[in-house]
Amino acid sequence: MNAPTVGEHLRAQGISRRDLLKFCTVAATAMALPASLAPRIAAALERAKRPSVIWLPFQECTGCTESITRAHGATIEGLIFDAISLDYQHTLQAASGTAAEHAREQAMKDNWGKYLLIVDGSVPTANAGYGTIAGVSHLEMLREAAKGAAAIVALGTCAAFGGVPMAKPDPTGALPVSAIVKDKPIINVSGCPPIPIVITGVLMQYLTFGRIPDLDALGRPQAFYGQTIHDRCYRRPFYERGEFAETFDDEGARKGYCLYKLGCKGPTTYNACATVKWNNGVGFPIEAGHGCIGCAEPRFWDKGGFYEALSTGNWGTAKTLGAAIGVGVAMGAAAALSARVRQRHMEKKA
Repeated sequence: MNAPTVGEHLRAQGISRRDLLKFCTVAATAMALPASLAPRIAAALERAKRPSVIWLPFQECTGCTESITRAHGATIEGLIFDAISLDYQHTLQAASGTAAEHAREQAMKDNWGKYLLIVDGSVPTANAGYGTIAGVSHLEMLREAAKGAAAIVALGTCAAFGGVPMAKPDPTGALPVSAIVKDKPIINVSGCPPIPIVITGVLMQYLTFGRIPDLDALGRPQAFYGQTIHDRCYRRPFYERGEFAETFDDEGARKGYCLYKLGCKGPTTYNACATVKWNNGVGFPIEAGHGCIGCAEPRFWDKGGFYEALSTGNWGTAKTLGAAIGVGVAMGAAAALSARVRQRHMEKKA
């Protein structure tokens, strides 16, 4: 019996074509594609065969699995994720022990060169005994599974950049996937954990177009990691006016002022938190009054305290916090001046 297509699976779950088109419109926008492509994306998804996915868990905390599975209700994102043939995943699979490892080996054999490999967690290299599954070291299992993969998704900051396990002093010799596998396309979906729709968006891109999405310099999907959180943050106008919260419970904090002085790493963090948000679009940490900790970036754990203001030399020309605040005020003044000049120009032209 032939495996059902993604479209057949969605219809069996009660998802109408109208609902699918709505979702594809939102997803197209999230992936920085024209909304007019939604019908083509929907058509491609309906025809797509369920790809075999092998998910390897290494040095991880299960947070990335929680991110994609803790959807509120039966969302279409969740149903599309369910539509893949998830042939191996420790947290979700029913099989265990020998039966689980046999399922992984059989899936690799049956889909050699076609399966999608998801890696969750960093890879210990200092000692083979630091991480094993069924007596096989994480390093050996990754190399074996990568050989037959069509592409690899390094899911979460630990798999993408080493994450918390690679933080100093790094006793396990933790490494990201890209430091070990050099001959396969790798998509780094960073975040601790990644946003669910980012994970789904990568999967949709693969199902729809049969290729990996455009990537940034760090191997992340450009559509989701093309701008900093600071670029799209609703508190940025306060930054540009030099209005900052000094503590988490002062008047500035209550008025929603910029959290830059309280350690927000939004100016150096590339992610979609400020646009697609979390919990079905309800909000994101900055909206809840807590600064960004920069979890989607390499070495975020070793870049100083989460509540220490950024040393801005690595993202701007200012060298001190005071100078950075001055830059914020100057930017606001320059923007206002530019607006006045444009307005006068338009009035003169009229």
